[in-house]
Amino acid sequence: MEQGTLLEMLGKISSFIWGPPLLVLIVGTGIYLTWRIGFLQIRLLPYSLKLAFSKNQDKSSKGDISHFQALMTALAATVGTGNIVGVATAVLMGGPGALLWMWLSAFFGMATKYAEAVLAVKYRVQDEDGEMSGGPMYYLERGLNQKWLGILFALFGAIAAFGIGNLVQANSVAGVLKSTFDVPTWITGIVLTIFTALVLLGGIKTIGRVTAYFVPIMAVFYVIAGLIVLLINITDIPAAIGLILKDAFTGEAVAGGAIGIVIRYGVARGVFSNEAGLGSAPIAAAAAKTDIPARQALVSMTQVFIDTIIICSVTGLTIVLAGQYDSGLEASELTTVSFSTFLGPAGSYVVAIGLLFFASSTIIGWSYYGEKCFSYLFSKKVVTFYRIAFVLAVYVGCVQSLEIVWTFSDIMNGLMALPNLIGLLGLSGIVVAETRQVLKKIQEEKRIV
Repeated sequence: MEQGTLLEMLGKISSFIWGPPLLVLIVGTGIYLTWRIGFLQIRLLPYSLKLAFSKNQDKSSKGDISHFQALMTALAATVGTGNIVGVATAVLMGGPGALLWMWLSAFFGMATKYAEAVLAVKYRVQDEDGEMSGGPMYYLERGLNQKWLGILFALFGAIAAFGIGNLVQANSVAGVLKSTFDVPTWITGIVLTIFTALVLLGGIKTIGRVTAYFVPIMAVFYVIAGLIVLLINITDIPAAIGLILKDAFTGEAVAGGAIGIVIRYGVARGVFSNEAGLGSAPIAAAAAKTDIPARQALVSMTQVFIDTIIICSVTGLTIVLAGQYDSGLEASELTTVSFSTFLGPAGSYVVAIGLLFFASSTIIGWSYYGEKCFSYLFSKKVVTFYRIAFVLAVYVGCVQSLEIVWTFSDIMNGLMALPNLIGLLGLSGIVVAETRQVLKKIQEEKRIV
């Protein structure tokens, strides 16, 4: 089969899987869970953010890493090309109004992410080395009593880690360094491969320490640059938000005023960025030291807030303010041109460095996800072989064209979501019970203080 024919076939499969039914299921699950937990993402967001960045962690509880390290590991995997290129794609294909639907999907996605983390910690297991393992494969098997669904999720997750979590991210890093700083792709491949290998050798504790240092720096750097743009254009922000709200319900920026396209791209790119519903992030949450499942879940919930409500909004508002989304630019160029409109040549460096850090961190986070899926399918004893293959794939991603891999990875991500969403809906009663427990615990803590 010719490459063009294969790519076209995979594209049709991806469009089918990521069609309206799956997007409705993902957002619908978030709406249902939001109702069942009483809009917890509003009531306890300040507490959750305080808990995430507090030094007073549950050090005596079972687990491998702190709340903060678990959050940073998940953010490392989540904050990637979706925050730069993905947002640009949403605005390019769906118009400015797509940003509102991205924000709405993130709001309900916070409830989904919370539920995932509750179940991940609730049904996690401890191996013979004392290391924690958890995630959808475990709550599908131990909570829902459907091991076959757990196997399917782990299979899709182990494969997806090589694609969306490795090859395409490495390719993005090599591409941006080549175009911006004229660094040969093979040099990027060698350096990034060595860096990845050094981090992976230490397991989750090393990954947790590296991401706890790495992620805040990269996020703050990009957000500060975006805030400078917003401050420069502070008087134009109300008009930009007005345009987003108007276009979200009219679709004027899309040919034919197709409101369905606006919603589809807003929701799809939002999910692509924050991964709420895919089931990847709870694998990191399961490793956290915590006394009750819902406490870590509150921390995990802030991941969507940071990823989409903060970082994606910086990208999206900059693009809308620049007004270049209808000029025929490709998504990969749109964000760069938008930042450069206000920051001059420095704008291209902001996007290049941001993409470099975001994509590199995604490789680290997804290596852990893939490894845990692989060990669930086979055994921890053969994880070394997975790590070796994963590290070697980094170099391949830097030096090869990956259109087929990107599309195939999109398919794997969609297939991951299906068993995970079944688990979330089937175990929603457990999520509610654990939520009551954490609310009671918080009230007791307030009385003590």
